Amino acid sequence: MMLKNTIQNLAIAVFLLFITQTGKAQQTDKIYLSGKDFEHPVQWDFYCTGGNNSKTWSKINVPSQWELEGFGEYTYGRWYKELNQKEPSKEEGLYKYEFEVPASYKDKDILIAFGGAMTDTEVKINGKLAGAIHQGGFYEFKYDISSLLKFGSKNILEVHVWKHSANKSVNAAERRADWWLFGGIYRPVWLEVSPKTHIRTIAVNPKMDGSITVDLNLKNIQKNTTLEASLKGWNGENFQTFTFPIKAKSTSATIAAQWKNIKPWNPETPNLYELDLVLKQNGTVIHEYNKKIGFRTLEFKKQDGIYVNGTKIIMKGINRHSFWPEGGRSTSKRISELDGKLLKDMNMNAVRGHYPPDDHFLQVCDSLGLFVLNELAGWQNSYDTETGTKLVTEMVTRDVNHPSVIIWDNGNEGGWNYDVDTIFEANDPQKRIVIHPWADFNGWDTHHYPTYLTGMHRFNAGENVFFPTEFMHGTYDNGHGAALEDFWSRYKESPLFAGGFMWAMLDEAVKRSDWTGDVKFDSKGSLAADGILGPHREREGSYYTVKEVWAPIQFEPKQVNPDFDGSFLIENDYLFSNLNSCKMEFKVLKSDNDVLYTNGVPKEISSGKIELPSIDPGEIRKIQFAVPNNFAEGDILSISAFDQFNKEIYTWTWPIHKAKFYAEKFLAVQNTKAKASGTKTGNEITLKGSDVTVTFDAATGEISSIKNAKNVIPLTNGPHPIGMKAKLKDIQLSQEGDKAVCKINYSGGLSSIKWIMEPDGRFKMELIALKNASGGEGFDGAFFEDKISSFGITFSFPEKEVTGIKWFGRGPYHVWKNRIKGTTYGIWEKEYNNTITGESFENLIYPEFKGYHANLLGANLKAGASSFKVFSESDNLFLRLFTPDLPKNSFPGSYPQPAFPEGDISFMYEIPAMRDFKPLEQQGPQSQPTNIRIKSGDDGIKMNLWFDFRS
Repeated sequence: MMLKNTIQNLAIAVFLLFITQTGKAQQTDKIYLSGKDFEHPVQWDFYCTGGNNSKTWSKINVPSQWELEGFGEYTYGRWYKELNQKEPSKEEGLYKYEFEVPASYKDKDILIAFGGAMTDTEVKINGKLAGAIHQGGFYEFKYDISSLLKFGSKNILEVHVWKHSANKSVNAAERRADWWLFGGIYRPVWLEVSPKTHIRTIAVNPKMDGSITVDLNLKNIQKNTTLEASLKGWNGENFQTFTFPIKAKSTSATIAAQWKNIKPWNPETPNLYELDLVLKQNGTVIHEYNKKIGFRTLEFKKQDGIYVNGTKIIMKGINRHSFWPEGGRSTSKRISELDGKLLKDMNMNAVRGHYPPDDHFLQVCDSLGLFVLNELAGWQNSYDTETGTKLVTEMVTRDVNHPSVIIWDNGNEGGWNYDVDTIFEANDPQKRIVIHPWADFNGWDTHHYPTYLTGMHRFNAGENVFFPTEFMHGTYDNGHGAALEDFWSRYKESPLFAGGFMWAMLDEAVKRSDWTGDVKFDSKGSLAADGILGPHREREGSYYTVKEVWAPIQFEPKQVNPDFDGSFLIENDYLFSNLNSCKMEFKVLKSDNDVLYTNGVPKEISSGKIELPSIDPGEIRKIQFAVPNNFAEGDILSISAFDQFNKEIYTWTWPIHKAKFYAEKFLAVQNTKAKASGTKTGNEITLKGSDVTVTFDAATGEISSIKNAKNVIPLTNGPHPIGMKAKLKDIQLSQEGDKAVCKINYSGGLSSIKWIMEPDGRFKMELIALKNASGGEGFDGAFFEDKISSFGITFSFPEKEVTGIKWFGRGPYHVWKNRIKGTTYGIWEKEYNNTITGESFENLIYPEFKGYHANLLGANLKAGASSFKVFSESDNLFLRLFTPDLPKNSFPGSYPQPAFPEGDISFMYEIPAMRDFKPLEQQGPQSQPTNIRIKSGDDGIKMNLWFDFRS
């Protein structure tokens, strides 16, 4: 017996109110039986056959995935491989819902539509089958239920959903996949109520010149029927109306028209129009059909490129799953808008998925301007021909009119069925190309995860248009930004390059409804942690690297100094837009001298606009602004650019001075008449200035203790060399005026370190490495490594003491050797956290605290009474803050991070590169280790640091 509740009664009341107040005889009414999305659901009766909360009737939200609602079992699609499970869960869901249809609808055609249900779906109305069981979980499907309804009374909807398909090919295509396998009615359910004579569907082909053909699917056309086609602009502009005769009894027709003064659609100016089609019989309106469209011309030229409106395009894209932690694949328009804006903010212009996304996501892509590769599911296995034919038809019928959709994908990585390639074209008047992602197929090379030197007549001297539909795999902190600049620069050298799609946009960590305790989110270890964003769209460091590398304005390298003339060379990397459509402004920022000792922040001391001249796509031109008189007083030059919609393109920064200037500015000096002192007692050498005492071990040359008037500063076991070998030669203690000096000489790669204690307690290190480097008595082996991925010095420091850091340099995210772009100069501050990118979903705090930080100029490491400050007189220095924890649940081959050097706090000139799906040797120059060649007479590599250990 079905239960009734307030929500059902409310839904019925809203249904009837909508019909009586807004229903129009000449339109197709869309009446929701479910909620419009998982955030605004309607409750139905529900029975689950297995797993959690099974074998009893209860309630469930529709739309939803039943696992997220507490039913059934969670299954990840790699059950047959890494997870070593015999088979996935096969529970079934039984749904019931009661609704009313007024008697006035008896003469209407009524369809019931499902936006998507996983995976096999049987639909009954009043106990009778609506049609054949639908197989395939990612597709919209409909049944004509006009003859099954009771008008003027209640109707019973029963839906039986099988999580596992009875069709082996459906399971192979959808359920043996590297993604979560969910069950349930996860997209909305609605009725489509139309007059007996109506337009069922249309397929448009609108060109950039304003011409259009419309293929019409018609029903019950009578004599003396005409069709009027009109157009309305986004801002309300009206255009000419065209009238066409329609033959009686015709089920299909094609009309053609052309409107003047049409603005074409492209991802930079995504102009949309509303197409209004009106069926009339003897002058009376009998049906009206509306569709938003964009006019653009697609051309696919083999051995050349992909053209939109006559312009060869390069797609800057990423792969995206329809996903939300609390909803599974059940999402909402809000989430689609969020994702679209994030993609555009990263300066992307394209997106791909492994199955058709929600229709509202395609609407967002239309309106914001994103190219879409729309894919028939088939992760690495294909549908059989009969099933594939049906699903292609459903997919193309739903999505054919979206201007954002420019390419059809038939499966993925072997998951294609050649026999259904022609079905796309048969349903698409635009004749978009059909690709087989990762294959070199039919003139389109979509090779997955190409190496930097991919060749063999494939890329370097290939014949086919090259656009990898997957590259830059992003497990944990891998990929995405790391090495992107190298890959992108090289690929763009080829005139056959049409872009690429990174894997992937999101960490797919689902919030487990069946877990108790502190851990709630499950990404199946490293299997689903592939995103540049966290599951709730938290931004990883690579997000900003991509934003800079793919910015449509690119600055040629230039050093800024106090004599800067205000000029830069910039390149227009747009496809369609002139840079004079953008805005640009500069700011000069200055910090107080004590900014690293206090809560101070940089202040703007000057600003202005930068006039952008006419710069066409691909051009490099000079820009220049009047340098303000107080420019040299500033610390940082910041330049921001905004597109024609006022979206920030990027903000670039440059230090105005060299490191030594900032060290002298920010390091506090105290006047004192006392002198620093140095003493040697037994095996200890002690330097003392004011309240600071530093003690060295005379046998190793390393610091053994640091004290001030109040506390011990536990910076010990260093400096220890990284990337070079060193053997203590001798130690010289001296007094230089009011300074106490300890010089330690080494054999090997490290030449010498001079320690200078100032009378006020400031403590300086002057290091020289690789100067006339040589071995010495008892020195064993080479004095530096042949291939250096890490180079500098390191110390120990107890991590448990640390609460945060404030620093001047590039930030706020940590970096890798091949992922420095995306960080900017500033005064940054962050609290200690232990975030593991791709795993810390319960407490995903960004930016991560630990790791390498670029271009250190000054820092205040906050550790209570053990706090200290450091200032660099050397440019291009990296600060290493501890070692990020490794993920606990990764699978072999995930490579979450390169090995870190020993110690906790390090100062380095070389840091490791981050690999992605491929090893470092298959990536570009920025990812490779450094080689060093030493010649007689070299001054060596210097590293000058100031430490402030004062209380």
